Amino acid sequence: MSDEVKEALPKVLIVDDSRMVRASIVRHLRDRFQVREEVDGEAGWEALVIDPEIQLVITDIGMPRLDGYGLLERIRSSKLSRVHDLPVVVISGEEDRESREKAYKLGANDFITKGIGATELLARIESLSRLAQTSRELEQSRAALAAQSPVDPTTGLATGAYLNWHAEQEMALVKRRGGDGRGAKTEISTMVVEIDHYDQLVQWHGQHVAQLVTRKLSKILATKVRKEDTVAQLAPDQFAVLSPSTDLVGCCAFALRLQRAIENLVMTYRDERIRISVTAGVACSSVDDVQTVSQLIGLAVQRAEQGRAAGGNKVVADQGEVGREFVERVFRQAVSIDHALLQLKAGATDEVIERLPEVLATLLPLLELIESRIHCGLPLDVLGQHASAAAAETYDPRRTSI
Repeated sequence: MSDEVKEALPKVLIVDDSRMVRASIVRHLRDRFQVREEVDGEAGWEALVIDPEIQLVITDIGMPRLDGYGLLERIRSSKLSRVHDLPVVVISGEEDRESREKAYKLGANDFITKGIGATELLARIESLSRLAQTSRELEQSRAALAAQSPVDPTTGLATGAYLNWHAEQEMALVKRRGGDGRGAKTEISTMVVEIDHYDQLVQWHGQHVAQLVTRKLSKILATKVRKEDTVAQLAPDQFAVLSPSTDLVGCCAFALRLQRAIENLVMTYRDERIRISVTAGVACSSVDDVQTVSQLIGLAVQRAEQGRAAGGNKVVADQGEVGREFVERVFRQAVSIDHALLQLKAGATDEVIERLPEVLATLLPLLELIESRIHCGLPLDVLGQHASAAAAETYDPRRTSI
């Protein structure tokens, strides 16, 4: 066989600490496949990371340093799609039902015994290889289609490319309105949602179940966002939500509602009850004073990672973890004017006077705008002094401890 023909064959990685077993498998496969051999799971993993030509893995179970189960877990937990999608065949010296079930649960594509005949071994390996090749071609077609489409056909969410493009448009709009001299307040917020303990989810329930969980989360996100929001999946365990015309508190409030909904969600797969939690990182263009979308999303990612490192099930913004009490307090301040008007209409003047500094602090930006347009002589300095009594309670995202 010429070197050119040999290089065109699919490459199989054989991981087994027995030289005789490896030699036997190589003898059966060498006319149909390129073969790479490694002596234990750790060496096999290193080969997978550095060799992108490997298209199928055959691994023994009992090996030093890292056994076959450990190698399989790493493969199915990998965030490199070319690695975690690889077909994996587990070989065993004995027909052991418990070992077979464990291998399949961890994501093995096939389980064979070392005494299998050459014809059957070759047929099963070739079948998996063809299936893997078809899957790669479909994935390449899907990726090409996704690059041209705003929607990822596998999730129904926006593609990462569309999210970035749309976010750049929104950021440009924020910058234009911020400098138009009309006092228009426009901002954009981003939330990055990550599934807590995702690697454990894969380890305990398998890659297939983990994918079902991420699909469920994507559907929940899609149903809870506004029509002007954009949701995209950035990684198997990571989603981003772009929210135009939304301040930091509004985005945090949405993150907390989502977090609560996920906490209460119980998923069932083959009689197994599965519960997850999520951590959200939140960033806002006006609060974080960023100039590009990549910086905004990057901040949200960092904050989500910070929350996961602290144990997960958290919402993290510019000054740390956000609690429901903080958001509720800010929202109470936001509706204080409407509440004050209702109290006045009901004749409860004393109650309004008691909260007058708080109401005035909320009204002051509007009064400043009115004075700048009408020049009616409003005593803004005096009003500002009276409003200062509420300054400690007035929301200022740049200085308020969350």
